[in-house]
Formats: sequence, structure tokens, C-alpha cells
Amino acid sequence: MPADEPAKPKVRAITAFLKLDRARYREQVQDTSQILRRAKRMIEAGGYQVEGVRITTQPFPDYTRGLSRLDVLRFFRDYDALAIHYSLAANIGPAMLRDADDPSQAQTLAEILSATKSLEASLVIAGEDGIQWKCIEAAATLVKFVEEHSPGSAANFNFAATAMLAPDAPFYPGSYHVGDGRRFAIGTEGANVVDRVFSQTSGNAPMATERLTQELNAHAVAIEKLALQIQKKTGWTYMGIDATPAPLREVSIGAAIEKFTGSRFGSSGAMTAAAAITKAVQSVPVKRIGYSGLMLPVMEDSLHAQRWSEGTYDVDVLLAYSAVCGAGLDTIPMAGDVATLAFKWRKPLTARLLPVKGKKVGDRTEFEDPFLVNTLIRLVP
Repeated sequence: MPADEPAKPKVRAITAFLKLDRARYREQVQDTSQILRRAKRMIEAGGYQVEGVRITTQPFPDYTRGLSRLDVLRFFRDYDALAIHYSLAANIGPAMLRDADDPSQAQTLAEILSATKSLEASLVIAGEDGIQWKCIEAAATLVKFVEEHSPGSAANFNFAATAMLAPDAPFYPGSYHVGDGRRFAIGTEGANVVDRVFSQTSGNAPMATERLTQELNAHAVAIEKLALQIQKKTGWTYMGIDATPAPLREVSIGAAIEKFTGSRFGSSGAMTAAAAITKAVQSVPVKRIGYSGLMLPVMEDSLHAQRWSEGTYDVDVLLAYSAVCGAGLDTIPMAGDVATLAFKWRKPLTARLLPVKGKKVGDRTEFEDPFLVNTLIRLVP
């Protein structure tokens, strides 16, 4: 390796898992906010920049039981304002975990997402028992409602249909909790680490995998040591690290893959690069949680958004890559068959689809969210 300063991942999120009690939720959020700020200071003192802190709860129907629809909406407007006040990202858990759950909760979630600014949530479309077709139908109906009723159709960015994703994952919006709270997990943002390694190992998959494993291992071990200190100081239980090298706009995983393949994303070699990244992530010698693979979000990565507009890859390509990594269909304005693939391979996948009201194939999206890169709306094959 060159003697220059090694690339260092950021911590995308420190996510606290809370069993919310409606009777004292304000106190809980305030206390958890203090814990998260303390954890952030400790990780930054250890040399890693922290992008943000988050709170994830159990499925929201658990703590809104007995409220009228209007009271539920009123409660979450207040909860949304509270999260914004404390500069927290807030996830209210899935509307449905299984087909036996009440599908009206999915409609309630659609209204919550459409009426709030920052809340995130999910719906589980496949689990250990198989594909959940009623949940899939409920998720599709929810996405359509949010497209039509949220300002600029933007709130679907805060929703995901998830498959085979276990509780206590730190990344949003699929994160959820089912325990007694007082737990936390960490998600990293390490596309820059992949970029550095791939720029030095172009085309050499064994060397790329070995070197990427070494670098990710070193950072994961260092971050876990800090997490265990947080556990000791706060009494909150450390659940693990999701070392998936998440991209963010110009910190592009797509650009890293192109340095490895020497060609545009979607060309031959990209699946090999995806497999190398996934193997390295799943080799880190720490407590792993969440996706622990590879994210290829079309509209959160500037290179991916550009190549999507150019047509170098499509939904089928992303689903093919999902066979060797944790991509799924993320931040694209179209649908796909994600649940079947996730259940077949027993791996966590996500669908986060962003249909835009009033837009047609060939138009460009016009989202104002700073985390999204606008791109072309293309036809679903």
C-alpha cells in the first residue's frame, strides 16, 4: 500500500433501539438522546466522524393500540417534532411483520409518512416462513398512496419493504426492534475505503478481496472497541456493526467498482467486484448485524444515478447482483421481484421505490432531498 494516509470510513449512524412507552415517550426520547450524544463523542474521540444518531422502536401498532386514527396521526406529528428538536433520525418500526397482522396498519403508516417530515418505517414482505403476499400487497398500496399524498411524492424515501432482515439493524428505513430496548448498533459509511483499495488492485479479485478485508477488519475492530466502551459506560447493550460500505452522493461505491473493472457500472466484472466487497464485509472479525453486504442505491450515489440515466444497468442487473450481495432495489422509481430472491437465498434485501406523481418515463426526478441525486425515470421491463 502507498504511504499516504489510509482512507477512513465514517460512522453513518449510531442507532439506539427503544421499547417505546406512549405514556412517557418524551422522557424516553430525551434520555436516549443524551446516551446517543455521549456515544457520538466517544466514537469521534476515537478518530471516527459520526454522520448522525438514530432511534428505532418496536412496530408502531404496539404502542398506538387503542388510539383513534386521528389520535395516531396527532401522536406521530408530535413525535416527528420531538425527533427534529433533538436532531435525531426516528424510525417507528414496521406496520406489519407477517401476513396475519392487520393490513389497516399499512394504510395508517401511509398517512403517517405523508403527514410527517422525518419519520421512517418499513413493512416486512418475507421472513423465515416464506414470502408474505398480503404484506406485499399492503406495501404496494402504501407506496402508491404516499406517492399521491406526500409533498413531491418524496416520503417514499422514508419507507422500505424488507425481506429476511433481522431486528436491530442500524441502517434505515428497514431498521426495527422487537425486544426490551436499551440496545444500540453501528452502521458505517465506507465506500471511500473500497474506492482506495480498488484503485490499487484493478482487475485482481483475490488481491482486492484480501486488501479490502484487511482494511475493513482494522476499522471494524477499532470501532467495536469503542462500542464496547460505550456499552460499559452507559449500560446499553451493543448489538453489532453493519460494515456494509454505504455510499453517499460523491462518496460513490459505483465509482469504486468502475476503478476495479475499468468499465462503466453494469458491465462485465461488476458482479465479481460486488462479490469481493461482500466477502470482505462478511469476513470482519466483529459482531455483525444488519445487511453486512453491499448497497447499490441508485439515487444516493452520484455515479449510480448517472449510469442509470445512461441506461448501463437496470432492475434485472440489480437483482442479479443481489444474488451475491445485499443490494435489493434501493431508491429507484420502479418495482421488482425482491421477496422471492431474498427468501430463496435467506439473505436480507430491501425494496425502496420512489414513484413520482405526474412524472412519466423519460422525465427526470426533481426531489429536493439533499441525500438524493436526481436521475431519469425509466420503463420497467
